[in-house]
Amino acid sequence: MTAAPKSAPSPSRFAGADHDHAGCVAAALAAAESICRKNGTRLTRLRRRVLELVWQSHRPVGAYALLDMLREEGRAAPPTVYRALDFLQAHGLVHRLASLNAYVGCSRPGTLHTGQFLICGACHNLVEMDEAGVAAAIERSARAAGFQVQQQTLEIQGLCPDCR
Repeated sequence: MTAAPKSAPSPSRFAGADHDHAGCVAAALAAAESICRKNGTRLTRLRRRVLELVWQSHRPVGAYALLDMLREEGRAAPPTVYRALDFLQAHGLVHRLASLNAYVGCSRPGTLHTGQFLICGACHNLVEMDEAGVAAAIERSARAAGFQVQQQTLEIQGLCPDCR
């Protein structure tokens, strides 16, 4: 497993004015290339472009918004965008946020972790966390109920420091 990109937002803070977003995107793309090479898969031009568009900000983006951006470039149809998103999600490069029906770049690609997100309800910026205690509590409660957890994604809505 690889380490998280160094310029990804810290799990305890939202990306601020001092955030090197170009470095963040470059690290995400480099990690994607490495993970695909390691897995024997290809990061095609379309998959790479979809990943770049998802990483344009630390805000979730919907499939139709991605499709609109790609259409402006003359590049896509709905099935190709969904296949690219499915590929990126299957390889741990993006997360799907069910409450928003949107996608966000994974800040810890290549590492085994649960998806825990603090999502600002006003500006939609978010922080991806990986709190082991939260994941363990869910596992314990599920086990006590005789339930086997296959995937954890926890979405917490609130207000970021800038919007408070």
